[in-house]
Amino acid sequence: MNRCYGFIGCGNMGGALARAAAKAVDPQSIALSDKDSGKAEGLAAQIGASAAETAGIVSECRYVFLGVKPQMLEALFEELRPALEARTDRMVLVSMAAGISTEKIASLAGREMPVIRIMPNLPASVGEGMILYCTRGGVTEEEIGEFLALMSRAGRLCRIDESLIDAGSAVSGCGPAFAFLFAEALADGGVQCGLPRDKAMLMAAQTLLGSAAMLLESGTHPGVLKDAVCSPGGTTIAGVHALEENSFRFAAAEAVLAAYRRTLELGK
Repeated sequence: MNRCYGFIGCGNMGGALARAAAKAVDPQSIALSDKDSGKAEGLAAQIGASAAETAGIVSECRYVFLGVKPQMLEALFEELRPALEARTDRMVLVSMAAGISTEKIASLAGREMPVIRIMPNLPASVGEGMILYCTRGGVTEEEIGEFLALMSRAGRLCRIDESLIDAGSAVSGCGPAFAFLFAEALADGGVQCGLPRDKAMLMAAQTLLGSAAMLLESGTHPGVLKDAVCSPGGTTIAGVHALEENSFRFAAAEAVLAAYRRTLELGK
């Protein structure tokens, strides 16, 4: 079988998406490459894919996922240029480099070509990710459909205008780190109250998971759901008051803004 889907870069995000893809299609149709060949070979063995040379992926695969850091893209495209120039049939580049526009990707590739820009997040590794995407270069609806099917086991996908994708990434791409920090803080509070660490962490994690599921499934504004938990003069409203007193919402919003500004810097 021809290898249809190539992943260049098998780090946290590239590896997570490759694992998800291997659950959606025949793993033998997937090829992996990484500057650390042992990493690509190890992941390929785990998911039933194959390891390959980077140039080979560009020469053969119809969809090529670029899972490298933004500052490494220019050097990567220099390495790929001969294979890109030799390619005569259609291929789709899928870039997950933060802050790098589809126009810039096409420029680095040296020609106009179909590009899908994605901003995934770490929960894709457990099938609960949020993947933002936009396109350029005449990506067809059929190609988008194939891409969506390939990524269906990674979580939810949301098409968004490219002018908003950096802002979206500051929420969903960086958000897991903020959520992990909140979960740790909740557990720390529980430990301070006398709970064993493992029990406190279980309670915090399941509470975040259940709250997120309720928010998504109900479609109810989070403020309304918050109010439903806060009885007059009760324990929860006392906790909410403490969060507000310590600028919890302001700090969370500022974290998103700081991440957004940094994303814009990376794209320069």
